[in-house]
Amino acid sequence: MRAASTRREALLAALAGGAGWAQPSRRLNVLLVAVDDLNNRLGCYGDAVVKTPNVDRLARQGVRFDRAYCNYPLCNPSRTSLLSGLRPDKTKILDNRTPPRTYLKDVVFLPEYFHQHGYFTARVGKVAHGLFEDAVDWDVSESARRRPMDKGQKKRADEPSNLTWTATENRDEDEPDGRTARRIAQLIEQNKDRPFFVGCGFHKPHLPWVAPKKYFDMYRPEMITLPDTPADDLDDIPPIALTHLEVEKQMTDLKRKQAICAYHAATSFMDAQLGVVLGALDRVKLWDNTVVLLFGDHGWHLNEHQGLWRKMTVFEESARAPLIVCAPGKKRGDPCPRLVEFVDFYPTLLELCGLPKKPDLDGTSFTPLLENPQRRWKKASYTVVQHRQTLGRSVRTERYRYTEWGGPGVAELYDHEYDPKEYRNLAKDPRQADAIRELRRLLNDPELAKPGA
Repeated sequence: MRAASTRREALLAALAGGAGWAQPSRRLNVLLVAVDDLNNRLGCYGDAVVKTPNVDRLARQGVRFDRAYCNYPLCNPSRTSLLSGLRPDKTKILDNRTPPRTYLKDVVFLPEYFHQHGYFTARVGKVAHGLFEDAVDWDVSESARRRPMDKGQKKRADEPSNLTWTATENRDEDEPDGRTARRIAQLIEQNKDRPFFVGCGFHKPHLPWVAPKKYFDMYRPEMITLPDTPADDLDDIPPIALTHLEVEKQMTDLKRKQAICAYHAATSFMDAQLGVVLGALDRVKLWDNTVVLLFGDHGWHLNEHQGLWRKMTVFEESARAPLIVCAPGKKRGDPCPRLVEFVDFYPTLLELCGLPKKPDLDGTSFTPLLENPQRRWKKASYTVVQHRQTLGRSVRTERYRYTEWGGPGVAELYDHEYDPKEYRNLAKDPRQADAIRELRRLLNDPELAKPGA
């Protein structure tokens, strides 16, 4: 853990000066669960194959957001953005190599703000990007690295060279995420009598897909249906929007199905570790004064658009990610169809816990959606990604996704009402001129998207 008293002291006055919102009757805890590379292929989001009973349980106890979008579909930019409450155009973090504070300097990250207001803070696992965990200050900061002698780590010779998976002989608690879950449970139990902000970072289903064999045994290739992509799908997509890797385009259908099974196995393993953490809240009876926010840091492609894998696109499968919020006194078991984005986490948690507002944040508290998930809300959400030094800037409304690659000359427009899988790029259709005009206004001025604007 890195000392940062100078930075904190310099910002105390600014923190103390923020206006407040309605104070809750008692100080609420926060459990922030960050899951690496988790897409929306989950039971509670309607997937009939994937087994995720603990994520599904959390959705029944809170609000499941169906239109939640990361602000950049890559680990370091996404996490820097949500932890700072600032969009990537301000953080300037667009890759996994640049330290989060390179341009932000004395920014107060989310758990640091809670610490300044009397909370015990702890993280285990990946909350900030793994290389830069020390950029964020916590009272307790730990990683659950893989031990050199863990069993079953030899790479399979018959798997694709870029998508790797292994079924181990380990017990759950011997895997890194298993150790993370049990340490988080311990920290919750040890600090149950004081307000805490605990960050739990699960690595799976990030590559390589490693989990005990029993989770791989849950899935078979014949259970998997590959995307039914139109033969001409790529004809109207700008090449710069794609991230195809030739070795993966050459996979057989069997290999594709096996890879998807491995991703699901890693997801189910993560879900079981989440159950360990939720069990700790059960034992110490903290559900009535703890906010639980679970999210995937971005989505993950599973062979859509004729061979897309991983993230780093602004297609739905990559930019959209799961988000579930369970908060005392708020709705239970309700889905929310409204647009939210990851920069909204920071102000939402501040409002739920009654901490002073922080006026320099880009996001909007979506606490009203936890009370009425169907109410009218913001007009748009924003995701950017950089390909070959060209920035793709996207704006989504509840109907459309519009993206410009370096400017309006290379663009994409998809009408989700008729084309939810984004197979038809309408950017050159003259009948869409009015829609594009309005979307460009929103793209260039996010203030116009805020509720009530």
